[in-house]
Amino acid sequence: MNGPNWFGSLAAKSAFVGSVRPASLCAFTATRKPSVRSRLVVTALTSNDFKNGMSIIIDKQPYRVTEFLHVKPGKGSAFVRTKVKNYLTGNTVEKTFRAGEKVEQADLNKASMQFTYEEGEMYVFMDLNTYEETRVPRDESWAKYLLEGGEADVLIWDEKVIGVDIANTVTLEVTETDPGVKGNTAQGGSKPCTLETGAVVQVPLFINIGDKISVDTRSDQYLNRVTDK
Repeated sequence: MNGPNWFGSLAAKSAFVGSVRPASLCAFTATRKPSVRSRLVVTALTSNDFKNGMSIIIDKQPYRVTEFLHVKPGKGSAFVRTKVKNYLTGNTVEKTFRAGEKVEQADLNKASMQFTYEEGEMYVFMDLNTYEETRVPRDESWAKYLLEGGEADVLIWDEKVIGVDIANTVTLEVTETDPGVKGNTAQGGSKPCTLETGAVVQVPLFINIGDKISVDTRSDQYLNRVTDK
């Protein structure tokens, strides 16, 4: 079984409710069309290829796979349960695919830019080659890991800016947490901590304020403590 275990028992009934971002925050603006440096090549995909962060087309709109689970029941055909987030509306929904079902990959372009400052609910990114700015509505999934001056990929679909893609792992400093307990190991329990960007993640008990840690931005999971060499 692949993917995170968030469905529980097959007999349990789950309801996934997405929140729709207000229309005023779904409009992306830019001084000019961002210069594109890389392109995601469209390849033949099936539901068996799903990974967190993958971009696909559903009903002619781009979605990001946020969670998935391959299920093989005792009777009947195998299938894949997913949570997918609409890039255009911000709405997250549950979608079930047959195992091996053909899926269209979203034809996205990426433009590498630097996050320069916030402007209300907008994050302003700058193309370091042309100095042109692109404004993108804040989305907590990526904004909580982004520092001013940090670089990210601005995503473009059908000639429209639709979102931001950050690194799968980031290293950030712990700014708030309970005091570490000497002698505890990674298996000795966990506690919440706040990072310098404001993100809150669970960490081992030995982590202290001022420590730098690596976090998986796709799952919000602590990976390890980073020590300066």
